[in-house]
Amino acid sequence: MSEFGVQVGQPVADFKLPASGGEEITLSQFRGQKVVIYFYPKNMTPACTQEACDFRDLNHLFAEHGAVILGISGDPVTSHDKFIQKQGLTFPLLSDANHEISRMFGVWQVKKMYGREYEGIVRSTFLIDEEGKLLKEWRGVRVKGHTEEVLKVVKGEV
Repeated sequence: MSEFGVQVGQPVADFKLPASGGEEITLSQFRGQKVVIYFYPKNMTPACTQEACDFRDLNHLFAEHGAVILGISGDPVTSHDKFIQKQGLTFPLLSDANHEISRMFGVWQVKKMYGREYEGIVRSTFLIDEEGKLLKEWRGVRVKGHTEEVLKVVKGEV
């Protein structure tokens, strides 16, 4: 049994979160499509901006292979809307303000920076198949080359 609430090969529990543009998004609304969920620490920070722009730049290729992209952080929807507008993002960002979904995926963890401990999102990506099962996970992601690696899996090249 995994220490997380999600396991590769198992169904991912449905969830609903407020999203950019005033929407509420549920995981189940994407049944029949692959879903790439990437968790990131904070809007407007250098690595998170790079990751979002990398997914933006390849979004059309993910879509061609039947996949939708969802970004999740603890930022409020108003911050997501500004981030989308500033970076021209082409997919929704979801607000997990109470960290419930981040905890479910096991990405809300104690982190250390400059000798200080704090809780936050560990950059991670999850690929869910058309039936809602977790196909693959990437934990503790490094941004450089990551979106290309996820795309290869979506395309069935890996």
